[in-house]
Amino acid sequence: MRTLVDDLGEPVPLSGPPVRVVSLVPSLTEAVAVSAPGRLVGATDYCTHPSDLDVPRVGGSKYPKIDRVLDLAPDLVLANSEENRPEDVERLRANGIPVFVMAAAASVPAALGSLRRLLTQVYALDEPEWLVTAEELWRTTAPISFHAVIPVWRKPWIVLGRDTFAGDVLRRVGVANAYADADDRYPRPPLAELQAAAADIVVLPDEPYEFTADDGPGFFPDLRPVLVSGRYLTWYGPSLVEAHAALTAALEDLS
Repeated sequence: MRTLVDDLGEPVPLSGPPVRVVSLVPSLTEAVAVSAPGRLVGATDYCTHPSDLDVPRVGGSKYPKIDRVLDLAPDLVLANSEENRPEDVERLRANGIPVFVMAAAASVPAALGSLRRLLTQVYALDEPEWLVTAEELWRTTAPISFHAVIPVWRKPWIVLGRDTFAGDVLRRVGVANAYADADDRYPRPPLAELQAAAADIVVLPDEPYEFTADDGPGFFPDLRPVLVSGRYLTWYGPSLVEAHAALTAALEDLS
């Protein structure tokens, strides 16, 4: 038996590299499925990548079906401090299931560092090629080309604030967040305040709220809209490799 610790310093007792894993985090699901094929035995309803992933589903990240997770007899469950509720993590641990909780990363390097630890220490893998490539792609930060308002929800409006992974993703491709100095990580300003913000673009992801060309840009008539994949903005894992080129291209279309 070996005992590792997760990102929050909690013990994760394992008898060896896990072979029956349930992931409660879509981006971790993709990272494990790509890096350690065959070890996932369960995932959430929102784990859409890889697109051919064929494992039992255990509900959502916020409200997983814990009994369903337990029925799968995992030797490890993957969670995230921002996406998953502490009470669900504690119930799993109380039932003897080791849980590795990844911290809510405030930057791309922090997320990649946590993933490296998970894959190399917990899974005892060599560094995946995608991880090395992602680190190289995201190592530098481009000069600021745009200032943006970045909603992630409406009804009520919620935007990216300080110290968020998605905010760092955008800053590294040249987009400064108009709410980067907010007191909260996810402020809830009124729409009138958002419309008056010192910004020239509005970045509209398709998750967690599904902004579209018909639902989003019309609220910001004075800002140029940039519709992006929420996966490229908020997922940490293999998607970061294609995200850099996709986000860069979307911004180049504005020039």
